[in-house]
Amino acid sequence: MQPKLLLLFKPFYLVLFWGFFLASCTDECESTISYTVYEPVYLTKEELRTSVKVEPARALQNPGKIYSYGDYLFVNEVGEGIHVIDNRVPSSPQVLRFLSIPGNVDLAVKDNTLYADSYIDLVVLDISQPLDIKLVNRLQDVLPVNGVIVNPAATTFLAKYNPKQVTAPYSSDCGAPVQNGRGILFDNISTQFSNKGLAGAAMSSPQGKGGSMARFTITGDHLYTVSLSSLQLFDISQQNQPQKGQRINLGWGIETIFPYQDKLFIGSTNGMHIYDNANPASPVHLSTYAHVNSCDPVVVEGDLAWVTLRSGNACAGFTNQLEVINISNPRSPKMIKTYPMQNPHGLGIDQSTLFLCEGAFGLKVFDVKDPLAVTNNLLKHFKNQDAYDVIPLGHTLLLVGKDGLYQFDYSNLAQMKLISKIPVAPANS
Repeated sequence: MQPKLLLLFKPFYLVLFWGFFLASCTDECESTISYTVYEPVYLTKEELRTSVKVEPARALQNPGKIYSYGDYLFVNEVGEGIHVIDNRVPSSPQVLRFLSIPGNVDLAVKDNTLYADSYIDLVVLDISQPLDIKLVNRLQDVLPVNGVIVNPAATTFLAKYNPKQVTAPYSSDCGAPVQNGRGILFDNISTQFSNKGLAGAAMSSPQGKGGSMARFTITGDHLYTVSLSSLQLFDISQQNQPQKGQRINLGWGIETIFPYQDKLFIGSTNGMHIYDNANPASPVHLSTYAHVNSCDPVVVEGDLAWVTLRSGNACAGFTNQLEVINISNPRSPKMIKTYPMQNPHGLGIDQSTLFLCEGAFGLKVFDVKDPLAVTNNLLKHFKNQDAYDVIPLGHTLLLVGKDGLYQFDYSNLAQMKLISKIPVAPANS
């Protein structure tokens, strides 16, 4: 569909640049300036709702969120769907199927039922037979996209923005140095970047485990999903027939959700929200721990919350650090220590061992028994892989990054080692 919004914004943007340069020039020299625009992409609801398919296994190309359920792993292919992986032998994982789900970013699993976002809809799939997965339900118009709830009566919706590089001429002051400026239109658009098995093998737990970047999580009979500005509840006591529940406004910039005991910890670009979840159908706000504007996933163990803040366009922040927060009184969280980091992303914790993703700088492993001396107790630093998010599973660590899905054996931390990798396919493969 023709991107009509671009036709409205682009001329204004160019006029803004032209006005700036022409107003400051006396003698004019011809040059160019490059910048990024984001072109809107529209979908019809009919297109969306006829496009979920179970396909043969395919290579990872742009992996996002990860999820573990029993002997199986699920890896999001950002905006496209989910890879289903048999992980009964972690040293040799096998990709079984690809679930084509347009607009998918997040997922959660309970009782052989997988819940996933498909732009504005929640889709429900039966995964009891991983080689024969079936779509069993779809809740329409229940999820916001780009922070907006779409009118149920609309036949089309704005699905996403595609970046496009633009180079345009401009006139400059001949006596002034020429700079290669780069402007960005819509720079802060978020991409929301959260049993029977094969051959009758029993799944080991009724629900799975996601990473710290998750926007979907399950506690008991409730699925919780966060968007840019709200928390949406679903009753999944009848797993194939989820019922939409309460929607709680959280303010702008919401990024992640992490359940711990009877609390929900919600990360945002400017703080961490703590909700009492003793009544799973109606979480109650307890407090908000505020910090500088930055990306913010969180994990919790005992009386401590561990939060990473990182710089990046999507968060408009300039801080790269790890914060340790005392939550023994959840109504009054207190920061007890801050540690500088390189570019921290997701993190995970298991029995006082903290696994911290540093993006292009790799994976760091810390002994955090003493939260006041974390950086003095760096156990390992794996520098040769990109690290986006992790899930610690007792003895095996799942790690996903731009270059693939890794698994490490950390049963002996002194000899923690890589045991397998599913690489990202080369471009144009």
